[in-house]
Amino acid sequence: MRAAIYARFSTELQSVASIEDQARICRERATALGLTVVAVHSDCAISGATPVNRRPGASACVADGLAARFDVLLVESLDRLSRNLVEQETIIRRLEHRGIRIVGVSDGYDSDSGAGRKLLRGVRGLISETYLDDLRAKTHRGLAGQIGRGYHAGGLSYGYRSIVAGVNARGEPIGHRLKIDEAQAAIVREIFARYAAGESCQRIAADLNARGVRGPRGGTWCVSAIYGSPAKGAGVLNNELYVGRYIWNRSKWIKNPDTGRRERFIRPQAEWQSVPRPELRILDDEPWRAVRERMASPRRTGGRKGRGGMPTTLLGGILRCGQCGGSVVKINARAYGCAAHKDRGPAVCGGVAAHHADVDRVVLDYVRGALTAPDVLAWIEQQALRRAAELARSSDDQADADRAREQRVQREIEKLTDAVAQMGLSTALAERLRKAEAERDVLKRARTRAAVAPLPSAIRAQVHALVTGLEAALRTDVARARDALRAMLGDVQLIEENGAVYAECDNAAERLLLAVGGVSMGRVAGEGFEPSTFGL
Repeated sequence: MRAAIYARFSTELQSVASIEDQARICRERATALGLTVVAVHSDCAISGATPVNRRPGASACVADGLAARFDVLLVESLDRLSRNLVEQETIIRRLEHRGIRIVGVSDGYDSDSGAGRKLLRGVRGLISETYLDDLRAKTHRGLAGQIGRGYHAGGLSYGYRSIVAGVNARGEPIGHRLKIDEAQAAIVREIFARYAAGESCQRIAADLNARGVRGPRGGTWCVSAIYGSPAKGAGVLNNELYVGRYIWNRSKWIKNPDTGRRERFIRPQAEWQSVPRPELRILDDEPWRAVRERMASPRRTGGRKGRGGMPTTLLGGILRCGQCGGSVVKINARAYGCAAHKDRGPAVCGGVAAHHADVDRVVLDYVRGALTAPDVLAWIEQQALRRAAELARSSDDQADADRAREQRVQREIEKLTDAVAQMGLSTALAERLRKAEAERDVLKRARTRAAVAPLPSAIRAQVHALVTGLEAALRTDVARARDALRAMLGDVQLIEENGAVYAECDNAAERLLLAVGGVSMGRVAGEGFEPSTFGL
């Protein structure tokens, strides 16, 4: 019989030899069971809490198992597969359903051990998941201890660098401290002074990028790096460390069970820990207070917790800048423009912009023209008629079933009426008769409201009205309309050539073939646009 081996270790602190050791003991068990090892899959420095589909080795192993390329899966223990109880159970059930035997060399699990194996894997899965919870709690406790000892535990803020505070007898760092980076501190003071004086974050970012000043992550500056989120304490303008207050335990990361990705959540303010660090002060109180006052003004209410509002434009985010390839969004009430140009300045991207109404009209006119082409319109009508026929047949079948049920209920009513005539009206008979008559009335009303299939001419008229009024139809549900347009068009690039702006759709012929039956897509010319009109 064919066997596959899966091995995994969690962190970079562990050695690749761990994989070799796991594979060795699995090979020894394979030899004892008379199995031929045909594949070894592994993942290095990846946590067992990471979903299988995001682990190359594990996903390949599971795929091979479902394709029945091996008969037995050998692992050191079940927690190598997953430390998530639900995912572990799902994987094992899928593999065992396909006839794959799973053997855990160290923990004693064996698919051939009978019904008791379910109890064993349930207990092992619970232990594995609890281990992660305990590890998380101990890590958090250790970080709190480092904070209490005056060390730094957390990300590195712009304006500071991290230095080793000392080493133990083994030469290992006992902790890290922050030290002010004077060059970056000067930029912090400049940002606060300029923002307090009324300059926009866009202008500040553009100027810093033009001067070649590197941003907090080593790249270019953008609005979010400067303004950030007041509620989350993110962004240069909201970092209290600049006035000597170190805020810790403000947020936590929780893994989304659907995506497997960690998401940041703000803890209740009562759980925040504020530690005075006067030696790390970069700002005086006056610029900090001035920035807070400006942010508190009615026009500066951003930074609240949440994901923002629903999209209001049909093409914002679907459009791409022809110069930098970045996103094109609605930059003001009248125009789409390059987000990188808007938030980072011309040093990052020269930008491209066009009237919002013009771009929507040009692109939607093209889509409308594609959909109203005779062959495409005929295909749409054909699909609508086919669906209407299916609904009509379904309605007829349901009507027949309701009619038969109504006849049975009527016979039951007649029997109950005879019983009342012979024995009198008891409470039980009265209740049964009431329910039967109520059900008969419901069935009658449903039959009289039975759907009538629309005529083909009515369907054609409705389809034509929908297509010709495309923009109004799309704006009834902008989020779904955006998904449909993205599927049809792909990314639409705004390209400026010789003073005119063009909307160019990438590979749209194939996309439209999938969406509406195949219409070639070329370049759609928009009206000329002068960027300076919109202050770019």
